[in-house]
Amino acid sequence: MFPQPLPTDKIPSYVLKGTTTVGVVGKDGIVMGTDTRATLGYFVAHKKAKKVYRIDDHIAMTIAGAVADAQTVVDILRANSQIYRYEKDLPMPVGAAARLTANILFSARYYPLILQSLIGGVDDEGPHIFALDPLGSVMEEKCVATGSGSPVAYGVLEPGYQEGLAVKELIPLVVQAVSYAMKRDSASGDSFDVATITAKGYRELDEEEKKAYSSKLN
Repeated sequence: MFPQPLPTDKIPSYVLKGTTTVGVVGKDGIVMGTDTRATLGYFVAHKKAKKVYRIDDHIAMTIAGAVADAQTVVDILRANSQIYRYEKDLPMPVGAAARLTANILFSARYYPLILQSLIGGVDDEGPHIFALDPLGSVMEEKCVATGSGSPVAYGVLEPGYQEGLAVKELIPLVVQAVSYAMKRDSASGDSFDVATITAKGYRELDEEEKKAYSSKLN
């Protein structure tokens, strides 16, 4: 007999709440943004939590959910990305990274990993972002948000996003979406991180750049 999944009402409420993550696809790459607040119910457990991770020079991942589950999946994905590069002398396709993550999540479906993630990057087929839920569903998106602050973030993204914009044009939109979500969602807040991936590789905005973008918000 297969083990029964944990009933939703038995899962602690703090693993179902928190975080704002955003991902958008541009003509020359992708932009990902997250807040930095980690919560435990109504308790702010950490103000500078890392929620966007470099997997390889061309792939990044955002996390929302249980930190331990997320960090485990990040480590597995990083290791497999390096193994793929070593064995094939090629970077792992973004879609393959998303499918591997989906398989990890699906294989744990009876005792789910509490993780909602975005996996994005640039490969030979261009820029991509994939959204994954805790049971391993995977969908390719052009403009997407996850976490408890996502309803507010979508209110900024949907009227502001257009396909074909450059990464430098999308960064202010992502900053605005995450910043507004932090103002309206108590489980998101403190600060934000923004990462970009283009043909030049993975890059995160430094503190001075973040201050400059924040100062331009209404």
